[in-house]
Amino acid sequence: MRREEEASLVGLTIRTSSATASSSSKKGKDVQTNDASDSSPSIKNSPFNSPSLVSPPSSAFVSALQSPYISPRATQPLTTTTAHKPSSPPPEDVPSSSYTPPSDQYEFSDDPSDRKLKLSSACTPDPALPRISFSFPVPRVSLAKVSVSSPATTNTTKLRSSDVFIGFHGQNPNLVRFCKWLKSELELQGIACFVADRAKYSDTQSHEIADRVICSVTYGIVVVSCSSLLNYLSLEEVRFFAQKKNLIPIFYGTGPSEIMGLLNCNAIDKECKEAIDGLFKSHEFKLEANESNWRSCVGKTAMILRGKLGRKSVVDKEIVERIDEFPFPRNRTFLGREKEIIEMEMAFFGSNGEYLESTTPSSKGEASGLSSEGLADEESDAAVSTRNGKFITLELGRCSEQRSEAPNGGKNSLKRLLKTKKRRSSSGNCKSSSSTSVVCVNGVPGIGKTELALEFAYRYSQRYKMVLWVGGEARYFRQNLLNLSFSLGVDVSADAEKDRGRLRSFDEQEFEAFKRIKRELFRDMPYLLIIDNLEIEKDWWEGKDLNDLIPRNTGGTHVLITTRLPKVMAFDTVQLSSLPSSDAMVLLRGRRKKDYPAEEVEILKVFEEKLGRLSYGLWVIGSLLSELAITPSALFEAVNKVHIEERSASPFLNSNDEGYCRSNPFVAKVLAFCLAVLEQAQGNRNLLSLKMLLVGAWFAPVPIPVNLLAAAAKNMPTGGNRFSKWNKCLSHTFAWCGGCGGLGRRGEEDAAFLLVRLGLARMSNRQPGCWIQFHPITQTFARRRDYILAPKATVQGVRKIENPLLNLDHLWASAFLVFGFKSEPPLVELQAMDLVLYIKRTALPLAITAFTTFSRCTSALELLKVCTNVLEDAEKSFVTQIQDWRQGSLCWKKKTSKKVDEYVWQDVTLLKALLLETRAKLLLRGGHFDSGEELCRTCISIRTVMLGHNHELTLAAQETLAKLVRMRSKI
Repeated sequence: MRREEEASLVGLTIRTSSATASSSSKKGKDVQTNDASDSSPSIKNSPFNSPSLVSPPSSAFVSALQSPYISPRATQPLTTTTAHKPSSPPPEDVPSSSYTPPSDQYEFSDDPSDRKLKLSSACTPDPALPRISFSFPVPRVSLAKVSVSSPATTNTTKLRSSDVFIGFHGQNPNLVRFCKWLKSELELQGIACFVADRAKYSDTQSHEIADRVICSVTYGIVVVSCSSLLNYLSLEEVRFFAQKKNLIPIFYGTGPSEIMGLLNCNAIDKECKEAIDGLFKSHEFKLEANESNWRSCVGKTAMILRGKLGRKSVVDKEIVERIDEFPFPRNRTFLGREKEIIEMEMAFFGSNGEYLESTTPSSKGEASGLSSEGLADEESDAAVSTRNGKFITLELGRCSEQRSEAPNGGKNSLKRLLKTKKRRSSSGNCKSSSSTSVVCVNGVPGIGKTELALEFAYRYSQRYKMVLWVGGEARYFRQNLLNLSFSLGVDVSADAEKDRGRLRSFDEQEFEAFKRIKRELFRDMPYLLIIDNLEIEKDWWEGKDLNDLIPRNTGGTHVLITTRLPKVMAFDTVQLSSLPSSDAMVLLRGRRKKDYPAEEVEILKVFEEKLGRLSYGLWVIGSLLSELAITPSALFEAVNKVHIEERSASPFLNSNDEGYCRSNPFVAKVLAFCLAVLEQAQGNRNLLSLKMLLVGAWFAPVPIPVNLLAAAAKNMPTGGNRFSKWNKCLSHTFAWCGGCGGLGRRGEEDAAFLLVRLGLARMSNRQPGCWIQFHPITQTFARRRDYILAPKATVQGVRKIENPLLNLDHLWASAFLVFGFKSEPPLVELQAMDLVLYIKRTALPLAITAFTTFSRCTSALELLKVCTNVLEDAEKSFVTQIQDWRQGSLCWKKKTSKKVDEYVWQDVTLLKALLLETRAKLLLRGGHFDSGEELCRTCISIRTVMLGHNHELTLAAQETLAKLVRMRSKI
C-alpha cells in the first residue's frame, strides 16, 4: 500500500476541497481535503500548486518569462507546506485566476480505479463544486546539483502570468526559429507567451516553473513535429491541454494523415494513442506548418488567439499601407542558378532534417536520454527521460511500466517509422547543418545577382515575416536603411525642441535612429533583408564601417547582399559564374522561343561568346529578336556596323563604371543600337521613349514613377538626328523590321513599356501609378551619351514630385547634380531665378524632411550650408555685374542689353535669410547655441534692411534669437 501511494505521487495530480469530509475518510484514495485539521504530514505537497485552470484575465497582460532558455531567480524549498482553504488567497508567487470559464468545469470520480479528468455535464459554474487545481507534487529530480533558495528569498519571488504556453521538441533550428517567430508575433498582438522545449531542461527549477506556467495558461499551443511523438514530455503537454479542452495543435513538418497512420501501428502505447486522439479532437483550426506556409500559419494562429482572448481592440502594429515588399514582379522566365539557390538556402537554414533524438532504451536495457543542444549529459539525461525503467505520465496517481511486449520493437518501431519521414524531408539537402545569417552574392556587372536575389526572395518569402529590399548604392544606402522605418513601423524622427531637459547631440540622435531600426530588425522576428548592389563597405557620408549597421547577431533576420566586390567583411560568399551554354541559348531565343535554322543558331553562339554569357546582354539580344522581325544574322551585322565614338569620360561616372564601358565594347554597341531603334521607331515625332531613357540615367537607381520620368523628358529639347550617320547602315535592318510600326506608341506608359520590352528597364511593384527602374548598366551607358542636356532636364522634372517621402532618393540625386558633394563638382548650372525656385521647392523641404523625419542631422545641415554658399555666390555675381556696368565705357553699356533683375536679387537675399534662420532652428535642437545665434543675428540684419524692424519675418527671427539666448543661459 505504501508503494502504491508513492507511485501515485508521480505525475500530475488533482486536489479538491469540499465542505464535506466524507470523501477524506475513504481509504486508498488520493483525493485529499484542504482542511487544516486533516492534513497529513506523510504526504508532501508541492509549493507550486496552481489554484486555477486558467490564466488571469486578458487585460492583465504582463510579459512572461523569456523562454526557451529561462533562468529562474529562485524556487521554493521542497518542504511540507500547509494546504490552503478555498477562500484563502493564493501565494504571491503562484499565477492565479479570478474566474473559471463555464466550459472548463471538471469533476472527479469517487472510484479509486478511475483517476482521470472528466468533463462535467454542467454548463454553468456551481458554487458548491470544489475548487480544482493542477499541480506536480513531486518535481522531476535531476542528478545534477541544484542550489535551493532560502524561504526568505523565495517569498519575494513572483512568477508573472502568461496567456499562452508554446511547447515543442526537437533540435531542428528551423523548428526553434518557427516557435520564436510565433512567440514574437503573439506578443506583438498583446498576448503574453511562454515558449519551452522542456526536454532541454536539466535542472529542477526550470521544470517546476514550466509546470506552473502550463497549469495557469489560458491556451496551450503544442507544435507537433516528428520528434514530438518520441518525447514523453510533449505527449504529456498534448494530453494535459486536450483534457482541459484548450489545446491548439500546430503540425510542423508532418500532417494529420501521417500521424493518423500511427494509430494502426501496434508499436505505440496507450499514452501515445491518447495523445494522438487528443490532437485530432483539437484540430479544428487545421493549423499545419510547412516550409511553404510559415508566414500564413503564424498569422492564422495569431488571429485565432486574438479572437479567443478578446484582443480584437488591440492595435495591430503592422503597417497596412506599407511599400510593397517585393520591388519587382517575379521573373517567370527565370532559369538556372539552382545550385546557387540551394547553397544560399543551406547557408541560411542548414539541414532540414528533423534531428530525431534517441528517447527510448536500447535493446540492452540502457537508458538513453534526451539530447538538448549542448545541455545534455549522462546524469541529466538519465534523470529527465527515464528512471528505473519508468516514465512520468499525465494520469493521476499512475507510473506506467514500459511495455514488456515487443522488447526490441515497441517505440523502436515507431522511431523507425518517424526516421523514414525524416529521410524524406531531408533528402536532397547539403551535408552541413550549420547556418549563417549573412550571405554575399558577388559577381561581375550584368551576371544576374539581382535576379537571383529576387528569385530567392519569392521562393522563401513564407519563411519570413517580411522581405525588406534596400538599395546598396553608396550615396543612397544610409537613406534607404532609414526608409525601413515605414515598413517596420519605427519612429526615427529627431528630437523636438526642448525648453527643459538634456539636449542630445546630433551624433547621438543619428545613432539612436539607427539603433531603433536595428532593434526592431534584428530580433526573433524573422525578416529577409536584401541589400542590392552594395558598392562600398563603408558609409559614403561619414565613413562608418558596415559592422555598425549590420551587427554580428542578427537574431532571426537573414541578410542577403549582392555586390561587385570580391569580398565583404568576413561574410560567407556565393560566387556567381557565367550561365551555362544551354541556359544562355534559351535567353537568346527571347520570350517567343523562336526556332532558327542551323546557320542562325551559329550566329546566336557568336552572340553568346561576344557577351560572355552574361544574363543582361543575353536578355537584351533576346528582347530585340522577340520585338523586331529580324534574324540573328541581320541583327549581328547591324550591331557590328555601329560605331562608338571615343568620348571624354563623364565627370559623373566613377572609375568602375568607366572601366566597364571600355572593357565591354560589344555591349556598348548593342545599347547604341537600341537607341537607334527607339529613334527610328518613334519616327522623329516626339522621341519620348528615347528622352525618358536619357533623363532616367540621372535619377537615383531606384524605381521611378512614369509620370515624373515623362515630365523630365518633356523638358529636354529635341535636337537634330544624333544617329543620322547610322540610318544608311541600319536602313536594311528596319526593312526587315517592317518599319517597326508596332513600336510607335505615344502615351507615357506605352513609351515606358517600350523600354521594358527592349530589356533596358523593368516594371516595378511600387504604388500608386506605374513605376519602372533602369538597369545599372543601362544608366551607365546613357550617362556617357548625354551629360549636358539630360541632367538639367532631370533637375527641372524633379520639381514636380508630388510625394517627397516616396521619392527621397530622386530628390537627393538632383541635389548632387546641382550642388555636387565632396570632391564631385556640380554638373548642372542653374540661372539665379531657377536656383531660387529649386532651393525653395526641392532643397529646403528635402533638408527639413531629412532632419525631422529621419534624424539625418549632419546631412541636412550640410545641404543647407551648401545652398547658402550657392546663394552667396549668386549675390556676388550680381554685385560684380553692377560694378562692371558702372566702370565700363559708354559704348560697352549701349551694346549690353542684359540688365540685373533687382527682384531676383531681392529673392536671392531673402531666401538666404530664410536658410540662415532654418539652420539656426535646427542647430538649437542639437545644442549648438553659439553657431545658431550667429546665424540668427545675420538673418535679422538682412530682414531688417530688406523688410524693416516690425515685419513679421523679422520679429519671428528675433523670437528664435531670444530662444537661443535663453537656452544657452540655462545650459
